Amino acid sequence: MKIADSYKEIEIYIDNISLKGKLRLVEDKTAKGMVIFSHGSGSSRLSVRNNYVANLLLENGYSSLLFDLLTPEEDFVYENRFDIDLLTERLLKVTKWVRNYKYTKHLPIAFFGASTGAASALNAAAYLGNKVKAVVSRGGRPDLAIQSLMYITAPTLLIVGGNDEVVIELNKRAKAKFKCNSELKIVEGASHLFTEHGKLEIVSKLTTAWFDKYLKE
Repeated sequence: MKIADSYKEIEIYIDNISLKGKLRLVEDKTAKGMVIFSHGSGSSRLSVRNNYVANLLLENGYSSLLFDLLTPEEDFVYENRFDIDLLTERLLKVTKWVRNYKYTKHLPIAFFGASTGAASALNAAAYLGNKVKAVVSRGGRPDLAIQSLMYITAPTLLIVGGNDEVVIELNKRAKAKFKCNSELKIVEGASHLFTEHGKLEIVSKLTTAWFDKYLKE
């Protein structure tokens, strides 16, 4: 399988705005799926951690899209970063774009949500039903999407750092609300941002294994 060397900077036009993105494509027809990232508050398509995960997913046969959920002007308004309804709406519209884009429309779709971005990913997954094949949350806040959890059908993996005690408890409570296939994985020795040596690699391996299991057309 030939793997793309780098990402492509793109602009996604929805409504009257333009959102910037980083698109990674497996260059032949053996791509396993398309992973759409939803980042946390204050982050962007430039997130070092999400780009690291996206690169390892690419090596394992997954195309991906990291994009700015907000325009620069919108991001300047601090409250917008925590407007889960707005972020969910953006993710839904970008997912529609992916499902119509000629290079990705044939691929099964998964979501990868980080921190507060996990809430928008879970909301969108509940809305889209079987159009989303799997969801992974890294250090996520599923409690911010608590009303949606029981409606999600896509198998959902919750990954939390072992030192992130508050978020562990939030994820345990959220997991009890799921009716879909779900698992909670705690990465021992990792903090909320998984900055410790080797911890993001563990996240990437868990994510790849989850998608390998569930992203099948």
